[in-house]
Amino acid sequence: MRKDSRLSRVLHVLVHLEAFDAPVTSDTMANMLNTNPVVVRRTMALLRDQGYVRSAKGHSGGWSLSKPLNEITLLDVHQALGDGSVFAIGLTDEHTSCPIEHAVNDALKDVMNEAEALMLKRFGEITLDVLAAGFK
Repeated sequence: MRKDSRLSRVLHVLVHLEAFDAPVTSDTMANMLNTNPVVVRRTMALLRDQGYVRSAKGHSGGWSLSKPLNEITLLDVHQALGDGSVFAIGLTDEHTSCPIEHAVNDALKDVMNEAEALMLKRFGEITLDVLAAGFK
């Protein structure tokens, strides 16, 4: 099962952005994350659309924070990335007429929904400056 590490990677980049005195290019961020600059631009555009970062074109262009880290929560970033499930596990729907599948899904659904609600609540309580304080 493949993990979705976008949240972790974007948080990494946002905390780094605070440390730079000038805008950071997509190429620089792509090197930090070992990915393609196009992936960085697409992902950062989601954050720009929500007002967390800004971009500038040209020779001295790149990405920079539009808000201080203490005004951005983990929940903000999670939602900007598309608000998908925080879990890589999911319910099966291959045998929709099977009563056992229904029983398993019913049991898992409530627990997973409760755990996800708690996790998202906690995400809303943690600002990115707390992450940055961990390495300063």
